[in-house]
Amino acid sequence: MPQIRPITDLRNTNEISEICHKSKEPVFITKNGYGDMVVMSMETYERKMALVEVYNKLSKAEAELANGTSLKDGEKVFKRLREKHGR
Repeated sequence: MPQIRPITDLRNTNEISEICHKSKEPVFITKNGYGDMVVMSMETYERKMALVEVYNKLSKAEAELANGTSLKDGEKVFKRLREKHGR
């Protein structure tokens, strides 16, 4: 469950860092009772960005299907890749 902390908690950077790494979730920072920033570990950031990339690729693939783009045979594609890379 994401944590919401006031901006004054940023004075204790070690505690915020520990929370980010242990929870593996972003920490939401408020200022005067309103959302202001999000802090997260590098690991969490990279994981989130990888998901964004996957979703973007899926969205692009769905758009291509909707536009009638022809599909390739998956088995043929993987066979060519194996032959090319020797696996």
